[in-house]
Parts: sequence; structure tokens; C-alpha cells
Amino acid sequence: MIRVSSGNFLEMYDFMVFAYYASHIAREIFPSSSEFASLMMTLGTFGAGYLMRPLGAVVLGTYVDRKGRREGLLFTLTLMAIGTLVIALTPSYRTIGILAPIVVVLGRLLQGFSAGVELGGVSVYLSEIATPGHRGFYCSWQSGSQQVAVMFASLLGVVLSWVMPPAVMNQWGWRVPFILGCLIVPLLFWMRRSLQETEAFLARKRHPGASEILLSLVKNWEIIGVGMMLSTMTTVCFYLITAYTPTYGREVLHLTDRQSLMVALFVGLSNFIWLPIGGAISDKVGRRPMLILSSAFAVLTPYPAMLWLVSSPSYSRLLIVELWLSVLFGIYNGAMVPHLAEIMPADIRTTGFSVAFSLATAIFGGFTPAICTYLIHTTGNRAMPALWLSLAAICGLVAAVISGWQGIAAATQEPAAAD
Repeated sequence: MIRVSSGNFLEMYDFMVFAYYASHIAREIFPSSSEFASLMMTLGTFGAGYLMRPLGAVVLGTYVDRKGRREGLLFTLTLMAIGTLVIALTPSYRTIGILAPIVVVLGRLLQGFSAGVELGGVSVYLSEIATPGHRGFYCSWQSGSQQVAVMFASLLGVVLSWVMPPAVMNQWGWRVPFILGCLIVPLLFWMRRSLQETEAFLARKRHPGASEILLSLVKNWEIIGVGMMLSTMTTVCFYLITAYTPTYGREVLHLTDRQSLMVALFVGLSNFIWLPIGGAISDKVGRRPMLILSSAFAVLTPYPAMLWLVSSPSYSRLLIVELWLSVLFGIYNGAMVPHLAEIMPADIRTTGFSVAFSLATAIFGGFTPAICTYLIHTTGNRAMPALWLSLAAICGLVAAVISGWQGIAAATQEPAAAD
């Protein structure tokens, strides 16, 4: 589980670092006379990476379903490392002008392309090596590795805020986390090279070609649509309470960098605790009851909680609200990931999972920081991010109900789907 999840750690670490240092990147790479415009361009670039995820899901997912889980995970790790290195070494706008934002956008697009199948590949691998009756617990460590990345990136940010003055952070300090991410790539690559192919993949007598996989995706469009709606809740909630937290705390609530990053650190720890709990409980009581319950709470509770926060902003109130949303995320995602793997037909399991999740991230989750910033700017209501989350939770609630319909539930012929 550790070896297969290691690349998932790097993917989320790179994405979190970009989001955490969005305001610094805005000044160096996307300068403008308006701070709001610079920040929106940076957050838009953050979201642009997610637009490549569906393409990566189809292209790389097809490769994984034909060649094997292990080969695909090694290839995505290589692409991810190249994208990170490009962003880390791009000179500032003052040095190379318009080329700076262009190169950074290209780096983000490459990261997004590789990430399109990373999560799906890891989730499917874990679901296929899970012992009977424990698939939810096994799959929860896919997202668990991401929370380690959130905590590591947050802790690194706290340390850098102590040792580097703001002027240094603006000039070159924000590059340090990206370079550090590149330095750990050899270790992660070594860990993944020792992976064995899953027995479930090897046991299949025939693996479909690319055209067959694409036809199967079209044939199973209803399952893909339900999977996308299921994933919308988890992606919006995750990026709201992790990637957007430092920007929200600093730019909207006017807390310090250190306070905002400390909240993100504790949120990552909370997610790490609740994800395996949610997965384990779903192994006992079923996926859909957990999905319905947690998404219903996510529809009703975020806006009152965030109104309470913005009425008197403070570090403690932000922490309380974010930790509550973390509980909802952990319980929901712990059940959602194995459920999504189970409803996908076996011949397109990686591709189908990746396409559904990538579409949700590209359309909704990845642009959450930019959307929340825009909603607050246009309405003046600092609690608007909660309504965005509730809208995503409605999608998750509807999908959880639909996924129990006979046509969807019986779409996969995998016997272990009933675990």
C-alpha cells in the first residue's frame, strides 16, 4: 500500500504547493496592476492543470488497462516529475517576460495530464490487492497518502515562513518546495519499481485494445456520469479545505500565513485519520448508506458554519469549521473510492474510474479556489464557498441514490463488487 501510494503523495504535494504559494507565484510569474487579477490568473493556472485530467485519463488509462497497473504507475510518476521541475526552474516575468506564464502553464498541463490516471490507477491497484471484506479500508490509503502530502507541504510552509522574510519568499523562496519535490522523485521511483502486477489483472485471459476500451466507455456512459457526480462532492470538499485554505485565511479572513498553513496542517491530519475510518465502516455497513449520510450533512451544515466563522474571523474558528468539513470529507471519500471502483466494469476499471474522477475535478474541484475567490469578490459574501460545497454535495447525494438502481448496480460483472 505504501509503495503504490507513494506517487499519489508526489502528485498531491505538487498540487498543494502550487495552491499554497499562489499569491507568491502571482507576483513573480503573473504580475498585474490588480492583485485580484494576478491571483485569479494564478488560480486559473492551477485549475487549468485539471482540464488535462480527462485527456490523461483516457490516454493513460487505456495504456494501464492494456499494459498493466505497474507499468502505468511508473510512467505517470515520470511525467509528474518533469512537470514539477519545469515550474521550479521557470525564470520570473521580469527575466523572460510573457514566456514565464506560458512555461508555467505548460508545466501545470503536464502535471494535470499525468494526474489524470494517477488516482484511478492507485485506487484500482489497491482494490485489486485488497483482502476480502476490506476493500474500503485498503482504498482509503490512496487518499491517505494525499493527506500526508498536505501535512508535509503545510509544515514545510510553516518552517519557511519562520526562516525566510516575505520579500525572500516572493522572489525565490516559493521555489524551494518545488525543488524539494523533484529531489524525492528518485526515491519514489525506486519504491514503485519493486511493485508486482496485480493477480486480478494477470488472471484475465484477454485485455481489450484501445478502440475496445473507448467503445466500452461510450457504452457505459451512465456509469461514468454517476461516477463523475459521486466524485464532485469529494473533489470540491477536498480542494476547499486544503488547497484553498491558505489563500482564504490570508486574503479573505486576514489571518497570517503561519496561522492559515497551520490550519491546513491540522486538516490534513484530520483527513488522514477519518479516511481509513470511513473506508472501514463502509466495509461493514455498505458504501451507499455512508455516502448518503455524509453528503446530506454536507448539504445542510457548511453555510451556517461558515457564517459563524466570517462573523468574527479567527484562527480557532477557522480550525473548527475546517475540521468539521474534514470529518464529512473523510467519511464520504472513504466510502466513495471503493464504491466507484466497484461499479466500473472490469475491462475499463482504470479508464472508467479515471475519466469519471477527472471530469469532476476538471469541471468542479480543480477550479474551486478560483471559483470561491470570484464568488466572494462579486457578492461580497465571505461565506460563499460553503454554498459551492453544498451544491457539490447535492450532486454526491443524488449520485449515491442513483448508484443503487438496478441498471447501474448490475453493470459490473466483478464478483467481489458485493464486498
